[in-house]
Amino acid sequence: MGEHAALATDWPGVVEAVNLIGSTQIQGRATLAGNLCNASPSADSVPAMVAAGAVARVVGPDGSRDVPVLDIPTGPGRTSLARDEFIASIFLPARAERSADAYLRFIPRTEMDIAVVGCGVFLKLGEDGTCTDARVALGAVAPKVLLVEDAARALIGTSLDDAALQALASACSAAAKPISDKRGTAEFRVHVSGVLARRAALIAKNRAGGAAQ
Repeated sequence: MGEHAALATDWPGVVEAVNLIGSTQIQGRATLAGNLCNASPSADSVPAMVAAGAVARVVGPDGSRDVPVLDIPTGPGRTSLARDEFIASIFLPARAERSADAYLRFIPRTEMDIAVVGCGVFLKLGEDGTCTDARVALGAVAPKVLLVEDAARALIGTSLDDAALQALASACSAAAKPISDKRGTAEFRVHVSGVLARRAALIAKNRAGGAAQ
């Protein structure tokens, strides 16, 4: 996906997330739909796609149906697909002017690892730099990807000033319901959820044409 210039320009956050999955060899054989249908809570592509408002086309014996990517995973290793259904394609919406996305994750190693926390942010700016629309998604902090609506509301109507970014971070930390394991404690993941959301929002703002903080 990273070699598709138009896609990388329109949805850099989604491309960033996909490029983090596995190695070059794995990416040569794997698919975006496969990463989604694996239904891992820590899948990198899924929070980015959810933030982008992506839709999956599900095909089966009875025809096809379009399902928001958010509604495909239902829990670790489980999806809403019937046994005889598969995902034929994934659609990303046309990106509006002065809008952009970003994806960040935390991992204990520098590469070839799965997210301890992942965060995708999409936002749209008005002509005056005020945020007019936003979507914020978290991965690896719940049994399935989370769309954090309180985090989006914290940004809409603001210039993404410090108060708005703090409200965003607090909303993401409050929404996170992670477990503790050998890769990170629940408390650490809660904190990092807010940190990554704040950073991703600033990257998306800069890409959308807003001044960096």
